[in-house]
Amino acid sequence: MKNNLILSGLHLSLTGAHKEVVSTKMDKIFKHEEKIIRARIELERSSKSSSHENEFVAKGHLELKGTTITISSASDNIFKSIDDLVEKLDRGLRRRSRLKKVKRKQSSLQELPNAA
Repeated sequence: MKNNLILSGLHLSLTGAHKEVVSTKMDKIFKHEEKIIRARIELERSSKSSSHENEFVAKGHLELKGTTITISSASDNIFKSIDDLVEKLDRGLRRRSRLKKVKRKQSSLQELPNAA
């Protein structure tokens, strides 16, 4: 199945290096979870903050069956923002998987006393 990755830049022109880094990092996410419908990555240069002149924000939206995981990461370096974003997305997927396992176990344990 082809990975659906949408990459966009806001107030920032995307270079080949940006596209290559995001696609290689997101391959890790797509291999980790095969139920991803679409991944949307937005890279933005934010000059609103007075303390940080050039702050880069990377936002990620993972569309899964039933839910959407939305995470953002900000830094003064665009590549650091991308790394942090992919790390946070990976943690979000692992947390979602762990919560599903706990939910399955709890539902089966609740049914046992009723059966007796």
